[in-house]
Amino acid sequence: MRAKKSKRAKIWLAATLAVIIALLAASFIYLGSYYRADEATLSTYAPASEETMLDGNLVFIPENVNYGLIFYPGGKVDERAYIPLMREISSHGVLCVLVKMPFHLAVFDVNAADGIRENFPEVSNWYIGGHSLGGSMAASYLQKNHESFEGIFLLGSYSTASLGGKGLSALSVYGSLDGVLNKEKYEKNLSNMPENFRELVIEGGNHAYFGAYGEQKGDGAATLTREEQIRITAEAFIRFAEEN
Repeated sequence: MRAKKSKRAKIWLAATLAVIIALLAASFIYLGSYYRADEATLSTYAPASEETMLDGNLVFIPENVNYGLIFYPGGKVDERAYIPLMREISSHGVLCVLVKMPFHLAVFDVNAADGIRENFPEVSNWYIGGHSLGGSMAASYLQKNHESFEGIFLLGSYSTASLGGKGLSALSVYGSLDGVLNKEKYEKNLSNMPENFRELVIEGGNHAYFGAYGEQKGDGAATLTREEQIRITAEAFIRFAEEN
């Protein structure tokens, strides 16, 4: 009897270990796979300002700073893929901080914006934003730190956190051919937006063209160029900040 129980225990232990190993392997594969920045595209955008590092984050510092922007990258996307967008925005007088996320997932460090603003006391008006999952996590951070920001900048994203009644502004931008953004959830969560909310739909734009990381699975085929979508997006943010 004891021999049978011992055998069953060994089988159960072996099966449990096999499941744990399989889960760890799957997690390792998932966390290790992501959309990498397209170096060829990055090279076409010459630096328009000083670029430096701050605790692993990329900082774009223009000569004359008017605003500050902390930007959370999209889920499973190399943060460097957003260098073209940050360079375009910073060329208009915006100090941009492109945040590096653990495993390329903002859910692992929602509070990544902590302490960044204090490094740039010369900037008085700050915005936070992000692409896709990064935008949603930026919104969650903003809900608890709204007194430190003027508003939020969402790209192909939405907020599940309530941002109303806090004196904030919001700009939501997405492409008309975005095949990744869940439009049903987007519409459902519009009620979380602050009273001063603006929306821009880029005709012919898609989900991936806010960054330079190639095509994204499930996305629509854009009918404009990546360069055009990035330019339109940058100009929209500048208008938003200036009119705010």
